[in-house]
Amino acid sequence: MKTSKTLSKIFIVVLVVIVSSCSNKHKNISKTTGWKINTRENGGFEAELNYEQETPSGMVFIEGGSFVMGQTGEDALMDYNAMPRKVSVASFYMDETEITNSQYREYIYWLKRIYAADQDSLIMKTYLNALPDTNAWRSELGYNEPMVNNYFRHAGFSHYPVVGVSWDQAINYCNWRTDRVNELALIEAGALKYDTDKKMSGAYEYGFITGTYLAGQQSINGKIQRNGFDNLAKLKDKDGRIGRLEDGILVSGYRLPTEAEWEFAAWGHIGNSIEENIDNGRYYPWDRNSVRDNRKNFQGQLLANFKRGAGDNMGIAGSLNDAGSRTMEVKSFPPNDYGLYDMAGNVSEWVLDVYRPMRESQDDFMPFRGNVFKELKKNDEGTNYVEFNESTGQMQDTLAFSDSSGKSRRNYFAADNSNVLDGDVQSSIYYLNGNPSEEAPMYDYGETTLINDRVHVYKGGSWTDREYWLNPGTRRYLNSFLSAHNIGFRCVLDRMGPSVEINNKYKRKRKQFSRKTSR
Repeated sequence: MKTSKTLSKIFIVVLVVIVSSCSNKHKNISKTTGWKINTRENGGFEAELNYEQETPSGMVFIEGGSFVMGQTGEDALMDYNAMPRKVSVASFYMDETEITNSQYREYIYWLKRIYAADQDSLIMKTYLNALPDTNAWRSELGYNEPMVNNYFRHAGFSHYPVVGVSWDQAINYCNWRTDRVNELALIEAGALKYDTDKKMSGAYEYGFITGTYLAGQQSINGKIQRNGFDNLAKLKDKDGRIGRLEDGILVSGYRLPTEAEWEFAAWGHIGNSIEENIDNGRYYPWDRNSVRDNRKNFQGQLLANFKRGAGDNMGIAGSLNDAGSRTMEVKSFPPNDYGLYDMAGNVSEWVLDVYRPMRESQDDFMPFRGNVFKELKKNDEGTNYVEFNESTGQMQDTLAFSDSSGKSRRNYFAADNSNVLDGDVQSSIYYLNGNPSEEAPMYDYGETTLINDRVHVYKGGSWTDREYWLNPGTRRYLNSFLSAHNIGFRCVLDRMGPSVEINNKYKRKRKQFSRKTSR
């Protein structure tokens, strides 16, 4: 019996080895040509065939799908700007909390080291323009000077959401975060030297920038590298090739979530779905259609930081309800079923979309308004990227198509599509035929409306809002260059590859957080 068991184990081991060797045999062979790949002898073509994206630090995976986007409750304001509509979003990653003061201070500190010491006033403005507007806390008939002077920098508020940040500033933060994550990835891969001062030799004096690096303009270890036939030069070589997207090392880019992505993540329907059905609709990001908890040890406690009524920001001393006179530390309340905190209350959040009251004309998959298609400038030969912004080291973008270029495509006609199909003159047949009736703006901004192409959506309730705004379907708007003491933001990252994580491909959790409550 003992010998039989031993033979069985040996057979299993041999079988595993055979299967493994068979699977690895064709691992580096092209299925279309039969030539070996990932080898120097055959020219150096490389392909990463076993890539699986890891969940980024501080983020959670949001498995996409279809949902009913829009307001589920009564439209008390009668704006009719969030009519329910079924759409789908792709899978992505999202920050589990809003960007905090300490996280934004890291960004400010980096900019200060790189830009503030420069004698050029224009370069110094790069740092100054990134600072939050702490004066956003001021009120003509309220005393908020302690928040003006302390909220952003005091250690007591380190884990509170950053506010006073405009949409434009949030976009710049996302770009900076992309560059720092990619810089670290290349350093760990041996493609870049670690530089304490975050400065690179060569054409760029202002730190690593992903776009310029991929274009071959960023120096590597003091030497400008070019794409081409590098014959599989290792990343760790002194004069090695640049890292490429094909290597799977670099992230695609952090950004603000679209309105559809934010709303989908806020609802967290993955926690109340059975097969392909959602068993109960929601009014809030949690199951219970009430703002109070009913769990045994938390009976009656509020589930978000919001304003309960006039003059009632946090309740009565000795029995505070949400205990938040203003903003609160992130993770003060339970997360939704995706593991996201503060998707209702605390601070509202910027999203990527340009605001329009009607959304029916948008796509039903990944709906978004605000596309401005760009391409990088090239030299006269059309080969190398050579146009730079000398003050920042950034490659300058140019609109991919302009109205006077004469170029057209079937899928879009102009570079800036912020106002497409909203009744604007530029989207009319007369304009496309070269006979616009007039050049008057579509919206009489400042007279009859506050809507223009620089107005962006922000979502979710805040510490200054009543319960009505805790519904993820509600939406408001503000100019991209303005900020407020109740608006923050969080970042997302696109999921590359399968819509589900490999480790979770054949099994789905019924609920990520066991906090479903009775209604």
